[in-house]
Amino acid sequence: MTKQLPSRKVCDVTVYGALDIGGTKIAGALVDEAGTVLVRAQRPTPAQKSAEELMGAVVSVVDELTAHPVWDEMVCLGIASAGPVDTAAGTVSPVNIPAWRHFPLVDKLAAHPRLPVGLRPVLVGDAVAMAAAEHWLGAARGFENALCMVVSTGVGGGLVLNGRLHTGRTGNAGHIGHITVDLDGSLCPCGAPGCVEGFASGTAIAAHAQAAGWSAPAGVAPTAAAVADAARAGNPQALGAYERAAQALAAAISASAALVELDVVVIGGGVAQAGDTLFAPLRRRMADYTVLDFTRGLPVVPALLALDAGLIGAAAVASSQLGTTALAAGTRS
Repeated sequence: MTKQLPSRKVCDVTVYGALDIGGTKIAGALVDEAGTVLVRAQRPTPAQKSAEELMGAVVSVVDELTAHPVWDEMVCLGIASAGPVDTAAGTVSPVNIPAWRHFPLVDKLAAHPRLPVGLRPVLVGDAVAMAAAEHWLGAARGFENALCMVVSTGVGGGLVLNGRLHTGRTGNAGHIGHITVDLDGSLCPCGAPGCVEGFASGTAIAAHAQAAGWSAPAGVAPTAAAVADAARAGNPQALGAYERAAQALAAAISASAALVELDVVVIGGGVAQAGDTLFAPLRRRMADYTVLDFTRGLPVVPALLALDAGLIGAAAVASSQLGTTALAAGTRS
């Protein structure tokens, strides 16, 4: 690990590096001890390309960060990746990135010529990173037990239990997107039938709306955001797609609450940017599933850190390996 790395405070600031790799974008940042993003870089994810092209996009983001002077103050590097991940092996197998199966992402990044000698990146699932960030600075702050979800190209989750981030043996605890909510549902890319992700991801919302007869306006890409715009305008197919997504999310969230007794559920990611188009039917549907006394009335709220939560959380988890920083508080599993 990186516990003996010195803090080189040329600019009187300690800097943590972070990457957030998902099915739509690859983002990178340099973050300070207060959780402020100092520098940010981003590229589209070439999700259907080869493993080498995908890695090339990651390296491009890192190269952009290395060009900034504060890179030289970096003491650790966290990687938040769509999952599943294997944190012990340093490998990733994102469901929505088919070319990466057991891909040695940590080893590849550790070999980057601009990484400080002896620094080994710390891998974490993207939704687990989001949970770390929201518990530290966001909507889950002050809660002992929280489920934090990323609803975007895929659907992921991370858990805070008894005030601590709960990552599980391989780093995948809380991966709610692959809970089955339809026993006879179509096969998810993960191989199981009827997963939440097949109902509530941005891709699924857009596909369902189109199958029901909705079409995007001329010149507009048929995305979940475009479906949300149509839903706000009263389009019945678009409203139906979000209702379907909300029901699947409500079923999975309620099952999770029954297992671990949650205090709050925080939802972020691109689809969550739809606001009440998602949250209004979700809260209504929660009443159908949270019928036990200890699950009823569970708050479901938007993430506060928006699209930077994965970056801030990756930095927090990596800094916890140093064991000496403000960012580390509350992140140890």
